[in-house]
Amino acid sequence: MAITSKMVKDLRDKTQAGMMDCKKALEKTGGDMEKAVDLLRQKGLAVAAKRAGRATSEGVIETYIHAGGKLGVMVELGCETDFVAKNDAFREFARDIAMHIAAASPVAITREEVPEEIVAREKDIYVQQALDSGKPEAIVEKMVTGKIEKYLAEVALLEQKFVKNPDLSIQDLLNELVGKMGENISIKRFARFQVGVAE
Repeated sequence: MAITSKMVKDLRDKTQAGMMDCKKALEKTGGDMEKAVDLLRQKGLAVAAKRAGRATSEGVIETYIHAGGKLGVMVELGCETDFVAKNDAFREFARDIAMHIAAASPVAITREEVPEEIVAREKDIYVQQALDSGKPEAIVEKMVTGKIEKYLAEVALLEQKFVKNPDLSIQDLLNELVGKMGENISIKRFARFQVGVAE
């Protein structure tokens, strides 16, 4: 199948990948747009894995203010070079992450960083709910483990579904950006402020 420039442009619009990468992906998949998108995402994953250990000492701090000034977020996004820190796609990603944090209110960046006391409190609630519903103790443990897994996926930023596109997690978006920029990028920290609410 002949790969047209319109097909390449459509794939580029969908993925923000480079023109040559889009053309190669379409050639490899015989012009199948969905398979080409998947191929480019896998390439992003591979690049992200290769670059994961590299230091991210450059970057930006981005803010998002919402709801008439009653809700705000600051996020620090790290990268390897000043060149990437000034890139529009990098800055747009930082803004999207700040906006996502405002909407989704994560507790931590990764599940490992969720404070132990919060996990313990949730576990106690789930155990009590299961026991109150009359479930046998052998089943309670399995139920609680499943609920804790689900809870961690909901409160860990990298595992949350992106509010603008629930098909992708924040980790998926980060991997795509790493693939596109060609260097390690990390969400270093964030703070969410809401008037009248102690975080």
